Amino acid sequence: MNETEPLTSSDAPTETDTERLRELLAGELERVRARSFALTTRVLDEDELVKQHSRLMSPLVWDLAHVGNYEELWLLRAAVGVAPMRPEIDHLYNAFEHPRAERPSLPLLDPTEAEDYIGLVRRKVLDSLASVRFSPDKPLLADGFVYRMVIQHEHQHDETMLATHQLRRGEPVLLGTDPPPVPRVTAPTPAEVLVEAGEFVMGTSTDPWAYDNERPAHVVNLPAFWIDTTPVCNAEYVAFVEDGGYDNPRWWSPAGWEWRQRSNKRTPAFWLRSDGEWFRRRFGRVEPLPMDEPVQHVCWYEAEAYARWAGKRLPTEQEWEKAASWDPVRKVKYRYPWGDEQAGAEHANLGQVRLQPTPVGSFPRGASPVGALQMVGDVWEWTSTSFTGYPGFRAFPYREYSEVFFGSKYKVLRGGSWATDPTACRTTFRNWDFPIRRQIFVGFRCARDA
Repeated sequence: MNETEPLTSSDAPTETDTERLRELLAGELERVRARSFALTTRVLDEDELVKQHSRLMSPLVWDLAHVGNYEELWLLRAAVGVAPMRPEIDHLYNAFEHPRAERPSLPLLDPTEAEDYIGLVRRKVLDSLASVRFSPDKPLLADGFVYRMVIQHEHQHDETMLATHQLRRGEPVLLGTDPPPVPRVTAPTPAEVLVEAGEFVMGTSTDPWAYDNERPAHVVNLPAFWIDTTPVCNAEYVAFVEDGGYDNPRWWSPAGWEWRQRSNKRTPAFWLRSDGEWFRRRFGRVEPLPMDEPVQHVCWYEAEAYARWAGKRLPTEQEWEKAASWDPVRKVKYRYPWGDEQAGAEHANLGQVRLQPTPVGSFPRGASPVGALQMVGDVWEWTSTSFTGYPGFRAFPYREYSEVFFGSKYKVLRGGSWATDPTACRTTFRNWDFPIRRQIFVGFRCARDA
């Protein structure tokens, strides 16, 4: 992708198309901001907002001001040419200039200042949105790309803030709501599904929400493989723990065993055991471990070790996407496992509707064409693949979103979690993290050669 290559069709949008797009973007901007406030200034006092609850995470007030600063940079300065509002704070909220561990020592905006600042940015954005032209010959604006990028960025930070809430100590503040019933599979399901050998289309060249690392679409040919129908559940992982899985180097890679010994971990994060029973801590509450939910808060090394113990392996990123998105009968690729229809309550556990995963075997209407369940939502899923660009990759609109992370240090995660908003989740969406990370809402499923 380059400055002369439009993201979508070169046909100019009609005025009706433009108005519909403006309404969509304005609505999504307001929806994500309401979510950000619900995780910060609406539930926590100033001391809790400025405190660093873990060295792995930023103070919540940093995240709040950061999403506003990012919005100003892209939707005011870059998109419409508005002069900088607070250029003196740019460096404070540059994620590459200050690592998380040192952010509490910076002269950050306090919660009131942060809320005032991002509110002013938002008002200017909405004012300018009324007249902006989504010209197809301007890649940043074509089909509202830069607005979609900013919306997804804030949702991603909201998920990060949920991870901070999980790490914080103190009185619970996320109480949850009464979610809709969980649709469950009623007939017995196989433990694995077969994905036949052959070609499929990986990535996308047309999705207006897609980031640069999802592009371009390209054909991949894979041998046949089996993949678990559902993510590995807590009961299955308990069996690994109780079989001494954390004490047997046979199941661990050399790097994984070094991490296990150095960290002294013997269970997923937030697990507890008392009087022979398993419990977990979830957003400040201790509760019995739900054995039928997907395991979460496991690092890549733990997932890899479990898979080897089970006689399997982690799927490659290519295998995961084919199992999630490719219809082998129609020879077409879907945006979601169930098709191109927008995610609904009947399809997947997304969007913080619940504050936890749903039991394995949920959402039969969300099954992929090969019959795999819950490939979107519930928990992010580790793959065996290191993060890099696709053939023909071009960074857009800035290298620091994806390209600077390419290499063997980061492993790819797929599928989103219960905390991921549907606008930031699709079968082509790629997440990545260090293989030691456990505070994120991540699990896995296994695969094996056919």
